[in-house]
Amino acid sequence: MFIRGFLLLSALLLCIQVQAAPGFRQLPLSDQKGDALNVAVWYPVSSAGITESAGDNPAFIGVAVIRNAPPAPGAHPLLVISHGYNGNWRNLSWIAAAMAAQGYIVAAPDHPGTTTFNQNPADAKQLWRRPRDLTAVIDAVIHSPGLFGATDKDRIAALGHSLGGWTVMSLAGARFDPARFLHDCRQHPQRGDCRLTDKLGIDEALSQEKLSADHRDARIRAVVSLDLGLAPGFTPRSLHDISLPVLILAAQMDQLAALPAEEESGYLAAAMRPQWRQFDIIDGATHFSFMSLCKPGAETLINEESPGDGIVCRDGSGASRSGIHQALVGKISAFLNASLDYHAPAGETP
Repeated sequence: MFIRGFLLLSALLLCIQVQAAPGFRQLPLSDQKGDALNVAVWYPVSSAGITESAGDNPAFIGVAVIRNAPPAPGAHPLLVISHGYNGNWRNLSWIAAAMAAQGYIVAAPDHPGTTTFNQNPADAKQLWRRPRDLTAVIDAVIHSPGLFGATDKDRIAALGHSLGGWTVMSLAGARFDPARFLHDCRQHPQRGDCRLTDKLGIDEALSQEKLSADHRDARIRAVVSLDLGLAPGFTPRSLHDISLPVLILAAQMDQLAALPAEEESGYLAAAMRPQWRQFDIIDGATHFSFMSLCKPGAETLINEESPGDGIVCRDGSGASRSGIHQALVGKISAFLNASLDYHAPAGETP
């Protein structure tokens, strides 16, 4: 009897896991220069299927997905995601899968020049291409209903971590002034983002005109910024003029990445009108707590290959990354659902 009950319970748990897993496809695009733009897309599915892990590697835990599954019928909100400096879409797969389980289509590109897989110095210095990458991804998803399901064009949002936070704030209408940022960095030369001015081309005259352009995408109705960098370069006027909901989340333990909350996320919150922004500092979180869950021994493994980079697996003392992620999923999903006036269909996973 015990064995039979155990088998039934195991089968039930397997069914729950399968039903909760979103569909998943990888979509090759071309960016503005014709370079490859690799995009990962999670989306609601019409039926259960065989799951596999996406984003899993020897250091990080992936998420369960159903590759190339038929999309669910109906129109779905769209969330585009931007990774941090020299990161990739896998870093934020945990929030992508969580939002897809609530009925969202979620799409995340690898930004050429600032991704793990392409750190070409010339590409990295074309920082203005990042917001344009997300605009291209929105276009591609909207025009591919057969692959991912129909997009609800009135419910499109953007989320970004670190340099991805700068990217999505640009899409929200924040205007970047390279001269302003360089002036601020002369007063804070040890800040993490100030050490990237040369690598990102912020100090080059040829880049400054394009960086200061308007990158706003009017289709985006809500934005989530996760412990962003480069914030002091945004002009106060442009931040004040933003008129869409923005959730600004910062890490409490900001020493590892040297991105002080009061100079980065706090600067955004102070410059924006209160009715359009929510600001919170996440207890126990480091800058890297917003990345995927690390496997046991991952810090040592990463340090062996790239000394010092193992800090990406560190969270605040006494904090667990899984607990931080659980809290973040609640905050982010509540904000997006309210901002987009969206209610997950019955049967979706909240």
